[in-house]
Amino acid sequence: MSMTDPLADLLTRIRNANRIGRAVVDCPASNLKRGTLAVLKREGFIQEFKDLEDVKFPTVRIYLKYGRDRERVIRHLQRVSKPGCRIYSGVRDMAPLLDGQGVRIISTPRGVLSDRECLKQNVGGEVLAEVW
Repeated sequence: MSMTDPLADLLTRIRNANRIGRAVVDCPASNLKRGTLAVLKREGFIQEFKDLEDVKFPTVRIYLKYGRDRERVIRHLQRVSKPGCRIYSGVRDMAPLLDGQGVRIISTPRGVLSDRECLKQNVGGEVLAEVW
């Protein structure tokens, strides 16, 4: 059975693991998922992600991040642009999410970037997800 939205699957796996307090979650790997995870790491929402070598299919292991007393760092993780309804944003339309507390993950011609990086590089693209 084919998957219509692999990025939504990644976000759901992270959201479910975060909700039950797991430290590690595995997911099938792709370049788009690695780019999304790189943005989450740069913005401080996850600790690390690594490609697993000794598995049959390409897999990435994600190490989730928690605060003191196991409080969640990721409180909200939502897919914005979907296969049936793509959402695009120009650089002029990017307003800070929650006064800079949240991050939009955007697929641009220069790769997958956060909204802050898009403003610095003056580039827009498809809004993949929102995190806070």
